[in-house]
Amino acid sequence: MKRAQTIDLKWLLLGTLVTSIAMSFIWPLNTIYMHETLHQSLVTAAIVLCINQIATMLGNLVGGRLFDHWDPYYTMLLGVSMSVVALGGLILWHGWPSYAVLITLAGFANGISATCENSFATHVTKRPASYVFNATYFMLNLGIVIGTAVVGYILPLGIQVVFAVAVLTQIVFLFVVYRFYRIQISTAKNQNAKASTRPRGYELKILGALIAVLCAWLVYTQWQSNLSTFMVSQGYQVKDYSLLWTFNAIVIVIYQPFITHFDHFLMTHLRARLNVGLILFIGSFVFLLGNRQYIGYFVAMGILTLGEILLYPGISSWVAAKTPPQMSGYFQSQVQMFTAAGKALGPIFGAVVISQLNYHWLFALCIVVLIVAFGCFNVISNHWRKNK
Repeated sequence: MKRAQTIDLKWLLLGTLVTSIAMSFIWPLNTIYMHETLHQSLVTAAIVLCINQIATMLGNLVGGRLFDHWDPYYTMLLGVSMSVVALGGLILWHGWPSYAVLITLAGFANGISATCENSFATHVTKRPASYVFNATYFMLNLGIVIGTAVVGYILPLGIQVVFAVAVLTQIVFLFVVYRFYRIQISTAKNQNAKASTRPRGYELKILGALIAVLCAWLVYTQWQSNLSTFMVSQGYQVKDYSLLWTFNAIVIVIYQPFITHFDHFLMTHLRARLNVGLILFIGSFVFLLGNRQYIGYFVAMGILTLGEILLYPGISSWVAAKTPPQMSGYFQSQVQMFTAAGKALGPIFGAVVISQLNYHWLFALCIVVLIVAFGCFNVISNHWRKNK
């Protein structure tokens, strides 16, 4: 079958949505299922999740390498097929330690797929990469909204049903990939020897952005993990905490299309976009430090969410703009790897600080981490602007 020269944006967005829904069936249950059903300690669960993120990083690396030097289409098929196998295995083998092994395999597969999705996004010719990344980020979060909402209704039917539905979504995605991702991309293996190397200059040019996304995810995970225990210690219920994430999703669904509408302006001022995103992240933790009321958590979450809308898609756009398109797989895999590293280190960082100090020290140190990220990004960006 003859391959197209570019991927249609609607199929890329559908792929992002379906994958996000599938993963959203699993990740909210991981810690609870391992602790409450499989009777593993919270420490063991945290270690498994950390290993899962390391596996995702390896998947990012492998996916980027294969995308550039083998075949993007078959690399994507490989990642999604592995995901089907891993999630399908959970239907039959969801005890201990098979559960830990299979979700780690699923993390590796998702790492391959996520890198390919980002890399394919740089090859959509009818829209600029920044627009595509904004749109895919919207679909990613829409999938999270749908997945986390639906899982609450199907979980009472049994954990096997949850895994079965997740597998069905990935089978749908596999068909979409097989039918609509069959495109021909001029990858690094088709380029001359100079283009197929990894120029050190490009890696240093995007280093500031990679440090920023690592630090941003390291502190963002505090909201996903340790803030829940902090709120419970303050007398709030788990449902009060979960409402914050419902609010997070609503803000993203409302404002992400607005951001996408002004894509050309934001792309023209891309560095400012990333700086504002980091400043909003800092502002959310500053607000947490002085907050004593429930409404204050919503204000802090709103500030954080506006920051992530600007920052996370903006990082991918920055990397795409600063690196050669024939090496999109390699460089977009760096974004995914630094993201996974932040997710892996975040819970450990938070747990250590809380155990040795307290939650307010954690919030303060998160501010310090973000200021360091802000400084690194701008110092490196200034260096390259002066020496280009």
